[in-house]
Amino acid sequence: MPNALARGLVHQTSPTVGILSDDFSDVAIARFVLGAQRSVAGEGFAALVVSTPAGGDHTVSLRWLHELRVRGVLLMAPSLESDARLAEAFRDSVPRVSLSQVAGARTTVVGSDHRMTGVLVAEHLLSLGHERIGTITGGRDRRVTLSRLKGFRDRLRSGGVTLEPAVVVEADWTSEGARAATHRLLDVDPEITAIFAQSDLMALGVLRALAERGISVPRDCSVVGCDDLRIAGFLTPPLTTVRVPFEETGALAAQLLLRSIRGETISARELLPVRFIVRASTARPPPHSRRSVSSSSPARHV
Repeated sequence: MPNALARGLVHQTSPTVGILSDDFSDVAIARFVLGAQRSVAGEGFAALVVSTPAGGDHTVSLRWLHELRVRGVLLMAPSLESDARLAEAFRDSVPRVSLSQVAGARTTVVGSDHRMTGVLVAEHLLSLGHERIGTITGGRDRRVTLSRLKGFRDRLRSGGVTLEPAVVVEADWTSEGARAATHRLLDVDPEITAIFAQSDLMALGVLRALAERGISVPRDCSVVGCDDLRIAGFLTPPLTTVRVPFEETGALAAQLLLRSIRGETISARELLPVRFIVRASTARPPPHSRRSVSSSSPARHV
């Protein structure tokens, strides 16, 4: 078999695209990459994937990809959307497509309609009659967090429900972080009847915290996640959530990159639709108060 990398070095090119990603411990990132790999393979290209651990320097990985003469770069590192170093590293480089904004650089962005995610969750909870609603968000330094929160808050407001700042509690996208955040939320308002967690992994932490307080789901409190990870349908109760098209997003990003490599003009932004999935973790709010239950149950598990 001819050595494609060696041939690429001789001809200053290769049938290879680079994928620069966040840590694969993020399940969503792994699914984005899977969709992209399948797409480029179908077009006769290979994908060279470089994953940088949290806190690592992605610019080093990016320079390495350039040295290997990749034809284009897929940036799948949402944690770096505010990192200005990437724009400098991308300057005058190969074609690129990203799953998030690149600060200071004009880059095609492919993603989901995160604002609509929040809207769909709010509409569902309003339709069930919930008024005491809280949310566990991801880090406020991420656009996805702010977009989902804006859609959620705006749709609740139009339905006559105000989302007070005290019931918007930030976590770190982990189950453990969401568990602690849920206890803080319930300390503020023990009468919450519905909680929106901005990811399914955080919804796991919400469910754990509610169980620790003796609060039944969905009888006493409804829970909605986001992503529709494969575990969502196997939880007890199965999780109501919003399906984010991870593999489809990765595949579309790869297709747009290959078109750009071929010299075609591509759009600056592509948003894929999300879909609401109703399962058993949501129901109408309880007719009775939980205050006595909450006050007699353990409240410190953080």
